[in-house]
Amino acid sequence: MDKDPPRARLYYLFGTGQQPQSRSWLERLPAGLFGISVGLFGLTGAWQRAAASGWEIAAKASELLLWVAAATWILSLLLYACKCKRYPQAVLQEARHPVQGSLQALIPISILLAVVLFSRPDQGVWLVLVLAALALDALIGWRVISVLATGQLPRNAITPALYLPIVGGALVGSMALASLRLHGWAVILFGIGLSGWSVLEARVLTQLFEGRMPEAVRPTIGIELAPPVIATLAASMVWPSLPGDVLIVGLGVAVMPFATVMARFRWWSGAPFSIGFWSFSFPLAALASTVLEVVQRSALPQWIGALSLAFATAVIVWLAVRTLALLVKGRLAP
Repeated sequence: MDKDPPRARLYYLFGTGQQPQSRSWLERLPAGLFGISVGLFGLTGAWQRAAASGWEIAAKASELLLWVAAATWILSLLLYACKCKRYPQAVLQEARHPVQGSLQALIPISILLAVVLFSRPDQGVWLVLVLAALALDALIGWRVISVLATGQLPRNAITPALYLPIVGGALVGSMALASLRLHGWAVILFGIGLSGWSVLEARVLTQLFEGRMPEAVRPTIGIELAPPVIATLAASMVWPSLPGDVLIVGLGVAVMPFATVMARFRWWSGAPFSIGFWSFSFPLAALASTVLEVVQRSALPQWIGALSLAFATAVIVWLAVRTLALLVKGRLAP
């Protein structure tokens, strides 16, 4: 970071407009807020898989979680829509920001996850939502790719958040299309997600290995966990007859990213808590879902699935409690 030009550092850390302290809470409301609903949707899917395995308590828990996640998502959409209407320049400034712009991809990803959980193949309205979400994600992803490909992205702005529009949108989009029984298109999107992951992985890991990220964006390191587990979960949905052993290979691929993140535990855990820490929620929920899929498709003991689900649930409950504390203190919008 210290080697970057001063203008690049200021652009990365503050954007190009007025200082954050002079803005209203609605103007400062970050797109990262959608990370909460994304994590809750992911956890709901994990509990639904547990219910499919015959766990009695899981059916009621998944139903409750679904409505909590839906309410959180709808509230986030309403708040961000108000921000777009009242402060369009703030939204555009956020879109131009190298990190916040990538986090805006959480909006279409949350829509795609809602389609996965609520849709029915014979209801055309869900396809319209999927196409709209994919178009928005493609717009965000194209800007990220163009900035990266032309060398305009400051070196200190290379964070795991870059995965969201290019990898996350494509892989979750493949899940949504698979849930609508559009297998061919789901396969294409799955391939796009893997391609984006291969392009970004070396660049992001190289930057992480060079040293600490700025404190304000350290919570986004949780996104580094996402690509392998989400790709494996997406594969299980695109190809329902995939053997459990293949999914286990995907879990093996996820080991090194988890080791990379945990090796940096001291410096990212020391950052002040913010909603950015919800970056850990969806990867852990996807991991629990994948383990439960493996349990259903192989001879893996059920207690492993229960343990992974309990861990993901405990982390997300902790995140929810800390987030409510921020809300009570009036510090939710940074």
